[in-house]
Amino acid sequence: MLEDTSFAIHPGKKGTIESTNFIDIGNVTDVEKQKSRYLFTCTNGYVYLTFYRQDIVRITMHQKISQPFEKSRAVIVEQQEIDVTYEEKKEHIGLSTKQLKVGINKSPFRVSIFDENSTPLVTEESHGLGYFTNGEVICYKTTNQDDHFYGFGEKTGFLDKKGEKYEMWNSDVYAPHNPETDPLYESIPYFMTLRDGRAHGIFFDNTSRTTFDMKSAKDIYSIKAETGQLDYYVFAGPSPKDVLEQYTYLTGRMPIPPKWALGYHQSRYSYQSEHEVRELAANFIKKEIPVDVIYLDIHYMDGYRVFTFDNERFPNPQKLIADLKQQGIRVVPIVDPGVKKDPEYNIYQEGINQDHFCKYLEGNHYFGDVWPGTSTFPDFTDEKVRNWWGEKHSFYSDLGIEGIWNDMNEPAVFNETKTMDVQVMHKNDGKPDTHRALHNVYGLLMGEATYEGMKKQLNGKRPFLLTRAGYSGVQRYASVWTGDNRSFWEHLQMSLPMCMNLGLSGVAFTGPDVGGFAHDTNAELLTRWTQVGAFTPYFRNHSAIDTQYQEPWQFGEKYEEIMKKYIQLRYKWMPQLYSLFQSASTSGAPVMRPLLMEYPNDAKTYNLNDQFMIGDNVIVAPVMSPGITDRAVYLPSGDWVDYVSGEAYSGNKVHLIHAELDQLPIFIKQGSAIVQGNLVSSMEYKQTKITIHIYPSDKETQYTFTYYDDDGETFAYQNDQFIELGIEINCSEESIELDVINQKGSYQAPYSNLAIQIHGLNRQKVYLNDSLVKDVNNLYIEL
Repeated sequence: MLEDTSFAIHPGKKGTIESTNFIDIGNVTDVEKQKSRYLFTCTNGYVYLTFYRQDIVRITMHQKISQPFEKSRAVIVEQQEIDVTYEEKKEHIGLSTKQLKVGINKSPFRVSIFDENSTPLVTEESHGLGYFTNGEVICYKTTNQDDHFYGFGEKTGFLDKKGEKYEMWNSDVYAPHNPETDPLYESIPYFMTLRDGRAHGIFFDNTSRTTFDMKSAKDIYSIKAETGQLDYYVFAGPSPKDVLEQYTYLTGRMPIPPKWALGYHQSRYSYQSEHEVRELAANFIKKEIPVDVIYLDIHYMDGYRVFTFDNERFPNPQKLIADLKQQGIRVVPIVDPGVKKDPEYNIYQEGINQDHFCKYLEGNHYFGDVWPGTSTFPDFTDEKVRNWWGEKHSFYSDLGIEGIWNDMNEPAVFNETKTMDVQVMHKNDGKPDTHRALHNVYGLLMGEATYEGMKKQLNGKRPFLLTRAGYSGVQRYASVWTGDNRSFWEHLQMSLPMCMNLGLSGVAFTGPDVGGFAHDTNAELLTRWTQVGAFTPYFRNHSAIDTQYQEPWQFGEKYEEIMKKYIQLRYKWMPQLYSLFQSASTSGAPVMRPLLMEYPNDAKTYNLNDQFMIGDNVIVAPVMSPGITDRAVYLPSGDWVDYVSGEAYSGNKVHLIHAELDQLPIFIKQGSAIVQGNLVSSMEYKQTKITIHIYPSDKETQYTFTYYDDDGETFAYQNDQFIELGIEINCSEESIELDVINQKGSYQAPYSNLAIQIHGLNRQKVYLNDSLVKDVNNLYIEL
């Protein structure tokens, strides 16, 4: 293609400037109050302003009619009735809640949003809301040099997205990802701004091709959509955690995953036979390397037909799945949306006869080439189709499968546009619209169909879903991996800000392909990447066809032992991780966090790309370059202790840390605690001993954390079957005071107490629930 050559920068291609057929929304001519919603009639259109909570406001613009809101696929809550103070002057209207103030200039209409102290959050001056004659909608906002931008879902490049321009259009990108590769597979049109230590957020709810431009102008940024209504929400913050709570209040939070989904996953494109899968599992067991999941890529199917097994390669899938499950290993097969055009194939027959596939307006089906050849695609925008697709997964659940991997669901098609014809019409639950308008939501709705179908079929067990494509709200159904990366050190480095920004975008369950998917990995890269993977929320090793096999033992005993050590460490940390996943399910806070989330007033954290936090008190600082055994680590305020050596480090400083190949620098904040379990050598993860590790401080510190546990497999936790224990730690030079401040739930765990181990105890006295502890080596919290 010429666009892939130097022709792309031919000077003749740059002879025009951006179209100037822009129409401003104009002046306010009338205002109508509708409960907590205000309709502004302007000379060139209509604007709704709606309060969803005291700290969330929605702005919607329609060009031609004061029509009701279009249904959102992302937002799952209804608007609440909010007390709003209304004040009108000659040229200005003021609306305020307890946490937000909205100022509207009438001539022309400009809307600016402030916090309760009148500090500007999202403001408009010379530019505001408007549209183009070709149907595009756009809004402009002012910015300043102190703004830092985060989120945007799955994007390459550094953590801070200031000065960048991003497109939302779910795309199959196999070519090497680099900082300018955009768009990718996920479209999450949301970001947060950090300014002077305070955060606010914007969610631009439009499922067509959208562009966030923080690059082209110095004092303003713009958000533009190709079609549909202009519709965005502003979140008041003021902390990054508050913004995430507000955004995920609207778009939903993840269910608590089954514990097995948090373990180590092994995949390859492809393990091509039952024999190879059994041999793989036997190797893990023999080598005592924990593994919870083995994936089946496209070669398990009969001619790449979904909902089938190749009878020659996999003659008895039910027995294979049962045997592996007996050993504690789940099988997760890939399921793509493309259905092979084959009149003898029952899925194709049903889809045609029951009108489940995507069509053009004229009634003819859309066909595109994917793995099975000529294929058609379910119209997941139709509830009837989503239910049908979900029910079809009984093919897998009846075999004992509890997890599904959705791929190619952008949807990817082997053509020049890489996707479905944008002129295809979707039923859209009774409001037909084009694929151009609904493209970005296709993967989300496939995920909804898959997850809800499996949930109905698993008799109370939690399903696991992995997806490549999605939209805002994808966290309600699926974990997300970062797609077809490469076995390059640069891709390991890039994976950290990608995963951190996904976490800041509401997707807590995320991770890259460990070792890199395409290209050949090597021993050192795979070892260092496995160390990182042990602490990313989603932990899967995956490699492409015709590349070096990259299971932990492929490079000799030296490297195998190191990787085994860190895979085992993942299981030791499982109670800590599981508690953080539960927190994500209730607050939206990510498991893997950039340091700025906990230290928003520390400018040194704003673009820290090569470190991350697990929860609020653990810093992981991996080595991500070949041949390196020393690296700089920035530790923010507080005092920190090396997890392995116990050496103490002061905060607000950069330290040079030595880390041989078998070492991963991990630091725990003094005055805080982590929770760990016993390592179970068998594949089935069952903790029988839980230990709270306390790292005391001899300074005045206070730390509160919550330990959470449940059966790890069912939804019984929704009916009080859990343990939730709040623990407060107060340290001083003289004492360490431990208090159980809240205990909930009626789950009967396989352990009766939580052991407490205090690291680096000096002469401080220890108190538990106000009682002096005489034997600190025999300290427990009874459940």
